Amino acid sequence: MRVKVTLACTECKQRNYDTMKNKKNNPDRLEAEKYCKFCKKHTPHKETK
Repeated sequence: MRVKVTLACTECKQRNYDTMKNKKNNPDRLEAEKYCKFCKKHTPHKETK
């Protein structure tokens, strides 16, 4: 079952990215190193509700 998730920057808390994930394979929260256009650098982004 694939669901749409939103990724938010851990530094400025802006919601920058939307992506899909498989809840069966990845039940815990997704975390990725992505570029934040507000911080103007690569920062960790975590899944939000």
